[in-house]
Amino acid sequence: MYIGVDCGTQSTKVVVVDGDDGRIVGEASRPHQLEQGDHGRREQRVEEWTEAFRGALEEALSDAGVKADTIRAIGISGQQHGMVALDGDGAPLHPAKLWNDTETAEWNARLIEQLGGEQGCIDKLGLVLQTGYTASKIAWLRETHPDAYRKIATLLLPHDYLNFWLTGERVAEPGDASGTGYFDTRARTWRRDVFDIIAPELDFDTVLPRLIDSREAVGKVRPELARELGLSEDVLVSSGGGDNMMGAIGTGNIEPGRVTISLGTSGTIAVHSSDPVVPDNAMVANFCASHGGWLPLICTMNVTSATTTLRELVGLDIDGFNRAVAKAEPGAGGITLLPFFSGERVPALPQAQASMSGLTSFNTTPENLCRAAVESATFGLRYGLELLGPLASQATQVRLVGGGAKSPVWRQIVADVLDVEVVCPQVTEAAAFGGAIQARWCDDRDSEVALDTLCRDWVRLDESTLTRPQPETVACYDDIYRRYREALSREHGIA
Repeated sequence: MYIGVDCGTQSTKVVVVDGDDGRIVGEASRPHQLEQGDHGRREQRVEEWTEAFRGALEEALSDAGVKADTIRAIGISGQQHGMVALDGDGAPLHPAKLWNDTETAEWNARLIEQLGGEQGCIDKLGLVLQTGYTASKIAWLRETHPDAYRKIATLLLPHDYLNFWLTGERVAEPGDASGTGYFDTRARTWRRDVFDIIAPELDFDTVLPRLIDSREAVGKVRPELARELGLSEDVLVSSGGGDNMMGAIGTGNIEPGRVTISLGTSGTIAVHSSDPVVPDNAMVANFCASHGGWLPLICTMNVTSATTTLRELVGLDIDGFNRAVAKAEPGAGGITLLPFFSGERVPALPQAQASMSGLTSFNTTPENLCRAAVESATFGLRYGLELLGPLASQATQVRLVGGGAKSPVWRQIVADVLDVEVVCPQVTEAAAFGGAIQARWCDDRDSEVALDTLCRDWVRLDESTLTRPQPETVACYDDIYRRYREALSREHGIA
């Protein structure tokens, strides 16, 4: 058996996968508490992750009806960009600052300037720093919490921290490291000169974790923790990766022509590339993949987080929300929502707020408000997809994952807005499943297994979710999307 873990913003999910055929035989999740505050602060205690891991693992094994000592390897997926600053004893010096924290926007802008502007960032890193990347979090900690900053012995990402907790090893792999802001995504190595600008007082050689290859195992679970969890003494922990990278593996997006879109708290669009991409737009992230190759990616910050806000506003549960969306016509009766409740990364508006226009006494109904929320989140994804150019436009099918993908009406809206066929994998927890697939791949007791073979055999599509665009609605959405872009230009100057 193999374990896949996804430590996300809202919860930790664990899946138990049969190593013979890739079937998920058990799964469970445990929620996290998010600490939020003014100016975009979003943080979590690392104990939220480890406590959730323990509970979800125990329940998933019980659900599978298997004993912990049957597990051979574990693969960890984690929310990208988070800053976990540890002291010399491995204790956190500050709550983990998360990917969707926008409190550090000012520090991010300063770093971009220090690195020579957007072109300087691209030249050094292969991408442009974004608010939310780890780099500006470190700069923020240096200035606002100098005592904690001076005690930093190790800087890890969330999935790196769980690997450290499991094994005692402080390592990183290229996929997740791509989103730090001090990693060269083309050469697949840390950039000392960039890190020295961000944190000049810290020792580059000791503070940053050792880089390993994506197929290289981190190590074995610590004996004392293995005994506590009931695991055998030789359970491997694979390199793991960021949730987007592991989601790509979990949807079989490991070869050219594949596109994965996640309708989660945030929205992501990922395409496979065999070579590094030289972006001509600051919003395209030239990330490495967690299996080799590259994973150019676009991230929008307001997807199910935005629809949840509107759903709770009108007092509906999820089923009621979906029924309301289905009742409304495309265009939500003329209502246009810019859903920037958490700022926005694409387009780059970290301090933006949500706004709504086109409201009248006739169209302001729960159904139209709900439809406007779903449409606006989907328009943001279309905006991002267009930035990827040929890499995305050549795709004939999108693999859709995340909580929003469970909604048939939302799947149809995605197909119509993007004018492309969409389908969901049978396993919708793609990041956790990707962790299990990578764990199987990294298992050094069976080193001959090929990742493309695993993905071909294990990643199965749910044909019942296959959704094709409707030509008349596609044409209608071209006009509605144009209205959305006009609102974006009018309120934020985004052409």
